Amino acid sequence: MKRQGIINSSIAKVLVDLGHTDYIVVGDAGLPVPPGVCKIDLALTPGTPSFQDVVRAVHEDMVVEKVIAATEVKVKNPEQHQYMEQQFGAVIEYVSHEDFKRLTSNAKAIIRTGETTPYSNCILQSGVFF
Repeated sequence: MKRQGIINSSIAKVLVDLGHTDYIVVGDAGLPVPPGVCKIDLALTPGTPSFQDVVRAVHEDMVVEKVIAATEVKVKNPEQHQYMEQQFGAVIEYVSHEDFKRLTSNAKAIIRTGETTPYSNCILQSGVFF
């Protein structure tokens, strides 16, 4: 559910329309988008915008109840793992990358960043603010 800040109309619309437990994905430039899932493509050049910048902006504007990330990020991309742990702490659930990709088919939208580091993806599950 929307808090404030996002001026990208596509992202703002998705956030406003989220219900409790709905998913939105922030993904790297290589994350596949399942058929039927809305893709909001922000990628400009490799690395721009970064995964961290987009996650931060969305998180500031969304009530996040749970985060799902690929277990592989812990070893294959410790910088992103540390960032997600700092942003979300105990609400992160880890699943295999294959399970992660399957879960993205339930997302209301996938926001594609310009991030090119491996496993720079997360599913944000919407919470409620009341």
